[in-house]
Order: sequence, then C-alpha cells, then structure tokens
Amino acid sequence: MVTEQAGLRTEPGRAGARRHARRARYRSAYPFTLYLPAAVVFLVIFLVPTAMAFYFALTRWTLFDSTFVGLDNFRDFLAEQNLRIGFANTIVYAVVTSGLKVVLGLLLGVLLTSRLRLRGFLRSVVFFPTLVSTVAVGITFSMLLKPQTGLVNQALALVGVDGRDWLGDATTALLSVALVDVWKGVGLATVIYIAGIMSIPQEYHQAVAVDGGGAWHRFRHITLPLSWPATYSVIILSFIGGLRSFDLIWTMTRGGPGFTSDTIASIIYKQYQAGFFGLSTAGNVLLFLIVTAIAVPLNHYLGKRQVAA
Repeated sequence: MVTEQAGLRTEPGRAGARRHARRARYRSAYPFTLYLPAAVVFLVIFLVPTAMAFYFALTRWTLFDSTFVGLDNFRDFLAEQNLRIGFANTIVYAVVTSGLKVVLGLLLGVLLTSRLRLRGFLRSVVFFPTLVSTVAVGITFSMLLKPQTGLVNQALALVGVDGRDWLGDATTALLSVALVDVWKGVGLATVIYIAGIMSIPQEYHQAVAVDGGGAWHRFRHITLPLSWPATYSVIILSFIGGLRSFDLIWTMTRGGPGFTSDTIASIIYKQYQAGFFGLSTAGNVLLFLIVTAIAVPLNHYLGKRQVAA
C-alpha cells in the first residue's frame, strides 16, 4: 500500500519535471527564432551567390549554358598583362585613401567637437559629400579637372601656376581620383570620430587641465589614445572600401591613361565588357580572396591593439 502511494506521488513529479524541461528547451530556443529572418536574408543574398560565384568561376558560361573548365579561368586571369599594375594600384589607392581619411577625419572631428561657432552647420557641410552619388561626384570632378577649361587649372593660373592634365597624366591620374575619394568619404570618417571623441568622459580633460596641460596635451594623451575605437573603425571601413573601389575610378579615368590607373575591379569589369564572363567571375573570386586575406589579419591586429588600449 505504501509502495503504491509512493508510485502515485512519483509519477506526477516526473511529469512535472518533463514539462519543466520542455519549457526550458523552448525558452532556450526562442531567442534563436528571432535570428531566423536575418539568417534567411544572409543565406539568400550572400551565401548562395557566393557559392554560385565560386562554381561559375570554374566554368565558361553565358546566360544560357556553361562549360566546366576547372582552374583555366584563374590561370588566364593571373596571366593578364595588366594585373600586376592593377594590384599595385589597388594597394596604393587603399593605403592613400584610408590614411588620409584617418588623419583628416581625426582633425575635423577634434575641430567640430570644440567650442566652435556654427559647428552644427559645419558638420552638415563636411558630411554632405557622403550623400552625393559617386558617379555624380566623378562626373563633376572630371569637368573640374579638365586641362584647358577646368576650374582647378583656371584657379591655379590666377596665382601663376601652370596646371596639368590631372586625369590624362599617368603620374597624377590615380592620385587625383584618390583625393576625390577622400573628399567624398572623409565626412563619414569625421562623424565616426565625432562620436568617439564625444564619448570620452570630460573628467579626463579636466584632470589634464588641473595638471597644467594645454590643448596639445589633451589631444596627445586623452583624445588620440581614447579615440582608438573610432580609428579602428575608420581604418577597416576605408581600407576595405579602397580595395574594392571601382565606380569613381571608372567614372573619372576608365583605368587610363592606358592602364596606368587600372585597379583589380576595373580589370574585372573590362573582362565583363569583353564578354569573358567566366574569366571575370574568377577575377571577382580572386578579389574576394585578396580582400579577405588582407582584411582579416588587419582586423585581428587592430582588434588586439584596441583591447590593449
């Protein structure tokens, strides 16, 4: 009799434990269901096209059929006579644009967080180029930099300086496009720095002032090191953008004169124009691998410095 009663008491206890376990599993799985829409979008927009790109890079394809050719496309793309120039230009372009955006963005960020009149208006002015279409910027500066009728050379002539064909000269074409890229993108870098500088507690600046430090000491010992997270973000975003840059270069120089301002992205586009779709897809895959091979170690290195800071 005692045993039967004990069994009756045990069964409801086990049922309650099972219900509790089911509720615990449901609660632990519930947050992951919120990720499901983003996971579907990521799968459809990124993973599936990436997998298809890797496959079609191994084929010679058109809109209607494809023929598997293995690694021939990669071999042919790597044998492209202008690839060495394009790779060097890509690295130079990324380094110049990201470096200038960091320096100018930091200086403008410090200026626009100071006690400056009209700083709200000036922040809007600095950020405005970011909102303009890249193609529109390229067309506009192509007109401004024309050797005879461009406003830049006309302004230089007023002070007795002979202008040059900025986009038609092999020594200045890539640098000219890079400077236009900096003009367009420095606004975003400035906004990131403004956010980083404004997040620094004012007590640190007050401590430097109590110790007799001036503006330079506040910048060197407080602003510069504590705005490292902003510097980290600007370097990563602008460097990756520089490695992938295409639209501004194509709009302003078409990779010219000759092939002197070609980047990897513009070489890939020229292959598309020529109808070599498999070859250009292989170039896109190689560009993806190059950006990954550079960005991942850079992100790891800068992330370690951010933690140390």
